[in-house]
Amino acid sequence: MSPSLWNDQIGAPPRRTALDDDITVDVAIVGAGYTGLWAALYLRRLAPDARIVVLEANRVGFGASGRNGGWCIGDLAAGEARWRAHAGEEGARRMHRAMVDTLTEIRSVTSALGIDCDWAHSGALHLARNGGQEARLRAEAVGDMRWLDAGEASARIGATGVRGALFDPHTATLHPGKLVVGLAAAVERSGVTIHERTAATAVSMGRVETDRGIVSADHVVLATEAYTTTIRGRSRDLVPFYSLMLATEPLTPELMSRVGLEDRPTFTDGRYRVIYGQRTADNRIAFGGRAAAYRYGSKIERSVEEDPSSHRLVHSTLLELFPFLADVAITHRWGGVLGVPRNWTPGVDRVRGIYRAGGYVGEGVAAANLAGRCLANLIAETGDEVTTLPWVRSASRRWPVEPFRWLGITTGAALFERADRREAATNRPAREAQLVWRYLRR
Repeated sequence: MSPSLWNDQIGAPPRRTALDDDITVDVAIVGAGYTGLWAALYLRRLAPDARIVVLEANRVGFGASGRNGGWCIGDLAAGEARWRAHAGEEGARRMHRAMVDTLTEIRSVTSALGIDCDWAHSGALHLARNGGQEARLRAEAVGDMRWLDAGEASARIGATGVRGALFDPHTATLHPGKLVVGLAAAVERSGVTIHERTAATAVSMGRVETDRGIVSADHVVLATEAYTTTIRGRSRDLVPFYSLMLATEPLTPELMSRVGLEDRPTFTDGRYRVIYGQRTADNRIAFGGRAAAYRYGSKIERSVEEDPSSHRLVHSTLLELFPFLADVAITHRWGGVLGVPRNWTPGVDRVRGIYRAGGYVGEGVAAANLAGRCLANLIAETGDEVTTLPWVRSASRRWPVEPFRWLGITTGAALFERADRREAATNRPAREAQLVWRYLRR
């Protein structure tokens, strides 16, 4: 199995030292992905004299930050309706505005830091390819989103069976690997220490136990997303869901003209079993989907990320959209896990003396920046408006114990898969799937 396209293209990053003794710091951040790195960067600006250390079990960007689809979405996974129910009309408006502004913030900071991450702010195309998808997507057309008819949509993307598309302008495309290594370099330039190959085994107020030593800290930040399940006593905080990806070889101008995506919008369709793709800066198609099953006990297993049958399913779905790519070589196949909270709603909180952020449900590239700002301002006690957003201190219930967790997740996945097949066959919405989806988001 090849490494992710992103990691392959950035080459071997510098190896950072592992922790080699017990230490005492002001702030210990567990996880060197987007959330942990953004938090360290902003906290350094707010507290220039603070002793800050970032602890990473593997290497910078090892998890979702180095393997995702490169969607930088100006919204949160739960959607505006969920935030209206949770925080009222004004709270939902504030969350939406904060996420839209986050795209500007990321672009501004990366430019100032000299991070070239192949940024293209061209929106997202949510394709409707049957009647059920169309009904669902039309209902989601709120605010700045715009419905494109079949002709308008097909002029932008050469996918099969397009009945129309919901266009969301608040999405950018980027190179995940270039972003994460650029952030890590900036964090280190600011004076923050990153220790790789240092796995946290337990966290508590003022203390991080690792396989390399104990870190005592005034503030502890848990920024481990799906890998939170590997820390003692936290197997039910989030559930790791698998997502698998592939990348084609660079396409010829002729094939690229047939694919479309001229200004590099991201693309998906309205199915329940999520798919996602982008046209990369070097004219590949990077494409992925939720194709692998949940593992009992929230286990994270590399064999699942490399499963050939699951990767064949991702490839067949790509060819379902673009059958003329059948002879194009696939140069990279990879997989990873994303973190899902019980209410499918990301958040930032402080529980029993530990700051936490995550549960992005696969939409964390932009959300991690906002989370990093929230964490930094909470720790520095600035009173900044960002700390009063509704997602702060909105902790989810924990997932149930096994076997109930496995039964619920696998049953839900089977229902969604059946719903997608039914909608494709009947051209009508699968109502029972919508009921399950509303239940999951409670």
